[in-house]
Amino acid sequence: MIRAPFLLVLAFLLLAGAAPSHAQSRSAAFVADMDSGEVLHARQADEPRHPASLTKMMTLYMLFEALEDGQVSMDTTLTASAEAASRPASDLGLETGDTLSVETAIRALVIRSANDVAVVVGEHLSGTESAFAADMTRRAAELGLQATLFRNASGLPDNEQITTARDMARLAHALSRDFPQYWHYFSEERFTYGSRTWRNHNSLVGRVDGVDGLKTGYIRASGFNVVTTSQRNGHRLVTVVMGGRTAAVRDSHAEDLLEAAYTAIDARAEGRLLAALQTPRLNPVREQAILTAELADLREPTAMGSAEGAPPVSVVLADPADMRPARSRPAPLSEPTPAAQMAAAPAPQADTAASWAVQVGAYTSQAAALARLESLRDAHLASEPALTPFAEAVDRNGRTLWRARFNGVDASGARRVCQTLANRGEPCFAVSPNA
Repeated sequence: MIRAPFLLVLAFLLLAGAAPSHAQSRSAAFVADMDSGEVLHARQADEPRHPASLTKMMTLYMLFEALEDGQVSMDTTLTASAEAASRPASDLGLETGDTLSVETAIRALVIRSANDVAVVVGEHLSGTESAFAADMTRRAAELGLQATLFRNASGLPDNEQITTARDMARLAHALSRDFPQYWHYFSEERFTYGSRTWRNHNSLVGRVDGVDGLKTGYIRASGFNVVTTSQRNGHRLVTVVMGGRTAAVRDSHAEDLLEAAYTAIDARAEGRLLAALQTPRLNPVREQAILTAELADLREPTAMGSAEGAPPVSVVLADPADMRPARSRPAPLSEPTPAAQMAAAPAPQADTAASWAVQVGAYTSQAAALARLESLRDAHLASEPALTPFAEAVDRNGRTLWRARFNGVDASGARRVCQTLANRGEPCFAVSPNA
């Protein structure tokens, strides 16, 4: 039912379709362990993005805080103003003067992502939506969301309303930490109001093992966003994807990241992740000594090549900070990705001046190796355009491991790349053409 004048609707459509001031060419993603604070994946995590309906996470935080402070109760009656009733879908279809309880408002925000209800809440708590947005921004900063600015309660288009994937993860953590008593609302799959029932926009809830929240969002300027929280085997993760081209792509990416993170955590706990050298060098060593602690026969490395001697091997039973594998084997999304391009990269060729490689680890899946290469290239190696990422399969004791290597460098280039990574705390070693 259309309740707003045609010009208002037209203005909204034009605004929603306007060129995004903060749009990026690639999606942003962030995965972290909410208990330890360990960052498991970060891609453009600090680049500005429009939150869209992820904004309602902050609206809910403010409402939960008001509940705890006694400003409202679950039975408090909220009344829709004409301003609130004018908000476009997704909405609850409120008319001016309609009322609902705080508990109904919570479910409407979480499951229906109702824009009209977000305004109702903001006006009740702060008098006006603009005043509420200022309160949201101030409280967000106190929670550590330093790159976030709110201009409304719903996430409807506003070029000045920005955040980052990292900040949205921080907000998810704050919600989980500060209001566990209300967390069950985020795992509800359906919501009924009047004669209508809506399914949760977050399709990962109830479908992916361990996922118990949190929120999705979409406007044209932002692309498709999602924040999910999950719990498995004592590890609580937050996963953020912003800027997906479609809801299906976004959800698939988030699920892949989540599954990859838990796979890595489980493998680490069982001692199945790979050993890494802490000091860069040009001396390939026995593969058994550097790939994984799971391989028996971990002996001291033998120095080869031009170095005076090989530093001792340090076996690190920990996963690198970045991962992005698929659930089983990597499958391309609907848009070309750097990982897909890496998978197609050629294997090392004959011994030439540029046939050295730099190895940054070895992994139990090809996708994890490619994700590690993508992360390192984006974060530290933008000045090395000649590097060719490549995941090379190697069989060890009946198990296939994947070496994560950059090809296309000569000896001095390999030394330079390794030194760059070492300066940033990233393990690597250089591999000669005949290694």
